[in-house]
Amino acid sequence: MPEILEIEYYRQLAEGALDRRIASVFVDEYAGRGGRPGMDPEVVLPGLSFVAANRRGKLLLLETEGPTLGMRFGMTGGLLLDGLAGIDALRYGPGTYEERWIRAAVQFEDGGALLLHDPRRLGRLIIDPDVDALGPDALNLTLRELREALGSRAGRGGPPLKARLLDQAKVAGIGNLLADEILWRAGIDPTRSSTSLDDAELRRLHRCTRRVLDQLFERGGSHTGDHMVARHPGGRCPKDGAELFRATVGGRTTYWCPEHQR
Repeated sequence: MPEILEIEYYRQLAEGALDRRIASVFVDEYAGRGGRPGMDPEVVLPGLSFVAANRRGKLLLLETEGPTLGMRFGMTGGLLLDGLAGIDALRYGPGTYEERWIRAAVQFEDGGALLLHDPRRLGRLIIDPDVDALGPDALNLTLRELREALGSRAGRGGPPLKARLLDQAKVAGIGNLLADEILWRAGIDPTRSSTSLDDAELRRLHRCTRRVLDQLFERGGSHTGDHMVARHPGGRCPKDGAELFRATVGGRTTYWCPEHQR
């Protein structure tokens, strides 16, 4: 599923769409949901060109001379430019590309196209999305920003730690796989209160977050973590061999080690 690393791959791919005049735009009934009234991509984008490809968390931002096109990719959304895919496949995607799963298309005057491909129909195209509703970008997350996202003082209150990491209004870009990998490497129980970390644990979590994102980006995506090999019922921790716990935390299936994650 696309998390911040996959969207960064998409952003890099989308740089190939810059400075190309847009001829037409197609958005199906699913990808067009949730947009602002009167700001339909099919109406406002033709005749313009993308001038910058940016990103905040999992939101791809394609700027034009006027409005900005925001692209969200849901759980199985992929980006293709002139027939080339941003990534080979998604962990929970179909592993193939089919025309019937094209939810949106930006056609350029030169004959090329930028396509949103999404079997599960959760991807969206939105003109001028509310970027301010998102927290700081996880790839550039500072220790201060992480501290503010989790809660400034140690205590017993607050939501589960993993739920807070998944909250895009607090930290933009971390999804289910990355959260499990980060907490596993940091040795922190995902069910702990978000405000329960002491300063040493907070610093360790920040270091692991930066390290995981850098390393998995080089490896090829959010599904390439060391924790992934055991992320299934009955799986055992690659560090100490303990059988992993499995539960729903923050609305997502979560795996963690009862031995070293405390």
